[in-house]
Amino acid sequence: MKSFSLIIALLFSLTPKTINLINADTIAGTWWNAEKDARIRIFKAINNRYSGKIEWMKEPNDAKGNPKTDNNNPNEKLRSTPRMGLVIMKNFDYNSTSKKWENGTIYDPKNGKTYDGYIYFEGNNFDKLKLRGYVLGMSWLGRTSEWQRFE
Repeated sequence: MKSFSLIIALLFSLTPKTINLINADTIAGTWWNAEKDARIRIFKAINNRYSGKIEWMKEPNDAKGNPKTDNNNPNEKLRSTPRMGLVIMKNFDYNSTSKKWENGTIYDPKNGKTYDGYIYFEGNNFDKLKLRGYVLGMSWLGRTSEWQRFE
C-alpha cells in the first residue's frame, strides 16, 4: 500500500515539463521579453485564445517621471494609454498538430506596429518561447524573438 501511495504522489508531482508533454496551457505564465526590459504575462482570455500583457517594465516611467504611454500607437486616441498592463498579444489559438499557437497578433509599443504571429517551443525546452512576427501574411517576412520563462 505504501508503494502504491508513493506512485500516486509521484504521478501528481509530474508537470508537462518533466514528462515532455505540451498542451495549449503550456504557454501560460510570465515571460521575459528578449531584451529583458519587460515581463509579459500570457493567459487564456475569455474567448479561449491566448493573450499577453505587460506586467512589469524595467523603466516604467519616462524622463519626466510619468508612466510611459503607448505614444507610438497609430490610433491617436490610444496614445495616452499606459504601457504597463497593455495587452500586446491577442487571439492565439493552439494547433495541436503543429504544436504552435497561431493566427494571433503581436503589438510592439516601441514602434506602434502590429504584426501577425505565431508562437512555439523548440524541442522540449518549455522555458524558451519563440515568437515569430511577420507582415502581409508572409511568415518568411519577419523576425523571431526568444522569450525566457520568468520563475
